[in-house]
Amino acid sequence: MNAVVKFACKAFLTLSAAALLVFINLGFVVSHYARHPEKADVIVVLGGDSGLRIHKGAELYKAGYSQHILLTGIDERFYRQGHPNWRERMIISLGVPKDAIKVDTSSKTTWEEAVNTSETMKKREWKSALVVSDPPHMLRLNQTWKKAFEGTTNTFILVTTEPPWWNPLLWWKNRKSFQFVISEMKKNLFYTVMYY
Repeated sequence: MNAVVKFACKAFLTLSAAALLVFINLGFVVSHYARHPEKADVIVVLGGDSGLRIHKGAELYKAGYSQHILLTGIDERFYRQGHPNWRERMIISLGVPKDAIKVDTSSKTTWEEAVNTSETMKKREWKSALVVSDPPHMLRLNQTWKKAFEGTTNTFILVTTEPPWWNPLLWWKNRKSFQFVISEMKKNLFYTVMYY
């Protein structure tokens, strides 16, 4: 085997090992920005939820982290004042009083949730937010909320749910977490081009 072939084999093996290492660590990359909650002016429970985010928001509220909850990602086409949607009903059933809940019906994307929340916080003179979502969402949320809050004194802390399907080391072994992580990597690239 000549020197060029040996070099090519070594280079291939090195690149393959590096690619495998990056792949395995994607779970840690996408969930890295999660933090422990601190007291805040509002708890923002993001849309795209199957109920885990609502449960986490209610848990934070009942633990005294904030007196206000903002539910985002509720479709205005199907929302009627005085007729709470399923997310409102669920969070009320978990012990959050109706008058503590605000609803954002105009946000359809993660970017809009951050920008519209920033505007809501400005109007209500709220300065800090706990933002609740699922672990693989944290990387994109961190970049998005930093950009949306740029030029303001508003602050945010990202708080994750605790889904049974999530393991940052073995994310690729669970179908749901695998799909979520791969989707988030694509969305991160898109958001980098479009918004950051």
